[in-house]
Order: sequence, then C-alpha cells, then structure tokens
Amino acid sequence: MDEMIVSIIERLGYLGIAILMALENIFPPLPSEAIMGAGALAVASDRMSFWPLLAFGTAGTVAGNYCWFWVGDRVGYEKLGPFIDRWGRWLTLEWEDVERASDFFQKHGQWAVFFLRFFPVMRTMISLPAGLAHMNVWRFLVFTTAGAAIWNVILILGTQWLVGAFADVQDLVGWVLIGSLALAVVGYGWRLYTWKPRAER
Repeated sequence: MDEMIVSIIERLGYLGIAILMALENIFPPLPSEAIMGAGALAVASDRMSFWPLLAFGTAGTVAGNYCWFWVGDRVGYEKLGPFIDRWGRWLTLEWEDVERASDFFQKHGQWAVFFLRFFPVMRTMISLPAGLAHMNVWRFLVFTTAGAAIWNVILILGTQWLVGAFADVQDLVGWVLIGSLALAVVGYGWRLYTWKPRAER
C-alpha cells in the first residue's frame, strides 16, 4: 500500500502536492494530514526531498487560505451573507459559523491566523474573517505561512519518525493515510446528506 501511495505522489510531483494542499484549504474533504503524510512516505523512500516538499506544500496551503481571505476582503459582509445562504450547504457552513469565527478573530487577531493552522476546519475558516476584517494582507501571509510551515514540518517529520522507528509500520501508515482520506470524504458526504440549517433543526 505504501508503495502505491508513494508512486502516486511521485507522479503528481511537488506542483501536484501544492495544488492538493491549496484545494484542501478551499474544499472540505481533502485532509492535509493525508497529503503531506503521503509526501513524507516519498521522502522516507528517497523519492522526494524534504525541503521542496515543505516549500511546495506550504505554498499550496497559503494559496488556498488566501482565496478565502480574498473573498472576505473583497466581497464583504453584505454580499457574503446571501452567498453563504445559497452555497453554504456545500461547505457545511452557515452564516452563524462565520460570525463565530469573526468574533474569535476580533478577540485574538493575527495570532488566531497562526495558531488555528494546527486545528482542523478552523485553520481554513479563520481566513475568511481575517479578510472580512481587512487584515493587512502581508501580515496575513506572514502569519499563515509561519503556521502552515510549522504544521507541515510536524506532519512530514512525524510520519518519517513513525516509519523510521518501527520497521514494519510503513505499510500500516499507508493504510492509515488512505483511511483518513476515505473517512474525510465519507464524513463530508454524510454532512451533506444530513445537512439542515439551524433554523430548521
């Protein structure tokens, strides 16, 4: 299983990883843990190198987050509300969620952009209120890049450590990565299927 994953990642290349990481931060079902974990397997097999993987993975993360920042910064509260009402189902997102994230950003500012990179869901969500608050774009990029880089280092080195520390675990890691991706997709499908606005619950 691990050889199949490494082969796929190797064919995608660093640019493919960057694109996947960007999509992971735009569209819900793609977990960064599976993408960077697969890249780490390729590094452990000497089919990729650590620094290019980190650079492209982080660049993709920042690009994906910037998309939501740009939406918030350019569209604004008034136009964003109707958009969320119409398309929020596909993001499993309601306007109330945006308001909560905005309140969190107002309390913690730029550090929310940094620290929430380490938490699922919120690591993407926080980019929207940062844009809505018209945070300085360069500051946003710096804090997003720093948080994303640290998180990606943890994912790469953590996977490499598992593979190196336990000789027979590499194939298991491959199955875990596939399982996490499958769970993310199934979970997203289930949220869509059972989705109801709070007002109708």
